[in-house]
Formats: sequence, structure tokens, C-alpha cells
Amino acid sequence: MRPQPSGAVAGIALFDSPHRSTVMPSIELHYWPTPNGHKIGIFLEEAGLDYEIVPVNIGAGDQFKPEFLKLSPNNRMPAIVDNAPVDGGDPIAIFESGAILLYLGEKTGQFLPGDRRDRQVALNWLFWQVGGLGPMAGQNHHFAQYAPEKLPYAIDRYVGETNRLYGVLNKQLSDRDFIAGAYSIADIACYPWIVPHAKQHQNLDDFPHLKDWFERIQARPAVERAYAKGKAVSQAATVNADSGRFLFGQTANSVQAMGRQG
Repeated sequence: MRPQPSGAVAGIALFDSPHRSTVMPSIELHYWPTPNGHKIGIFLEEAGLDYEIVPVNIGAGDQFKPEFLKLSPNNRMPAIVDNAPVDGGDPIAIFESGAILLYLGEKTGQFLPGDRRDRQVALNWLFWQVGGLGPMAGQNHHFAQYAPEKLPYAIDRYVGETNRLYGVLNKQLSDRDFIAGAYSIADIACYPWIVPHAKQHQNLDDFPHLKDWFERIQARPAVERAYAKGKAVSQAATVNADSGRFLFGQTANSVQAMGRQG
């Protein structure tokens, strides 16, 4: 069965908010301003698509609301609802940031190379980000910043692996302006995970090609707009004393219990 429009699940709006438009946008972006959330905001701004942000405050547990779980059963944002899919059918929900970028690239024909070989290069690096850079930098953030017990082995492990991945990306960028040659979803996926480089204990001066690439993307007007919209959603720290119970240590039982409670 196709998903219903996200604003009308059983006749109830997903997230009641005075900021929501009365006109259904082409794309609903269910989002919080984190690196994975920023990926999709950047694409939508770059592509000039009609979209509306629906905040999902992951520090308050919005990701466990039953309405959101209908869009993203892994209780992770971002997710999108495309109210105007290319087949003309009912709205479709997509979750996982890499899948969303691939979907939007195929839908719009933008930032995804048409040439089969060039397209594969972009996809290689998209999957490199979702399988490597994001998870390793995320563990870096967790153990270096958020873990209640500072474990030297874990910190060294993930800071070191993040450093290795920066080196891999720096080498890829040594003879090109963008990761796959032309600006693509690979760049859009990777950039937000380099933004917090200082928190990852990485110095961009050690990676000159990566630094040049980073500054090129940082200066793009669409990227500036995407981050400005993120700040309008929230500038508060996502991780605090209260939010840890939602963000860390979840098990199958706790996820199922929160999903039932809403």
C-alpha cells in the first residue's frame, strides 16, 4: 500500500506547528540541523525545489513518534515525502540520507552524472560517505565529546580513522575541483561531515586539497541558504543532559516501547 500524504496520516497532521504552510509543498523535509539533515537541505536548495521543512527535534524524541516512524522506520531523520512523484502517483516517503540524495538526483536529473562511468564514480563516493565518513566521524563525536566515560582507546580509534578518511578524500581531490569531477551528490553528502572538523580533532591545513574543496562548497549560495534555514530551525545543542536518553543506548525493546507511547 502506498504511503498517505505525510500531513494527513489518519487525518492527523504529523507535527502540528503554526509554521506549517496551508499549501502542500512538492517536498516535505522532515529534518533537524545535523550533518545528515544538512545534506538534504543543500540538495533542495541547489536544485531549486519547492519544499517545506518539518522539524523533527531528535533531542526531544520526535523521531519516535508513530507518525514519523511511518516515514522512517529506523527512527532516524532525515526523511522526505515527495508529494509530486514523477510517476504521478500517490506521495512517496523516502528515508536514509543516501537513498534520499539518490532519489532526488534521479527525480531531477541534477547532481547525478548522466554518463554511466561518471555516475558510478559519484555513487562510489556517496556510499563511501554513508558507510565510512559519516559513521566513523559520528563515533568520533560520540566518544570524544558525549560519552560519560572518556575511553582513550575508543577516542584514538575513531579520531585516527577519521584522519585516515580525510586523507583518502584529500587524495581524491588532488587533481579535481569536486569529488566525482563535476559537482554532485557525492560532494553534497560529504561536505556537512567535514564542517565539524575541529570537533573531530582534524586540522584542514593538513589536507590542502580537501581544504580548497571545502572552501569552494562553503561559498556556494545554496549551501549558505541551507545552513541559514537550519539555524532558523534550531541553534541549540542537540546533545544535552536530557536528550541523551533519546540519542544513545537504544535497544529493540526501548524503541518499540517509545513507538507505542508516541
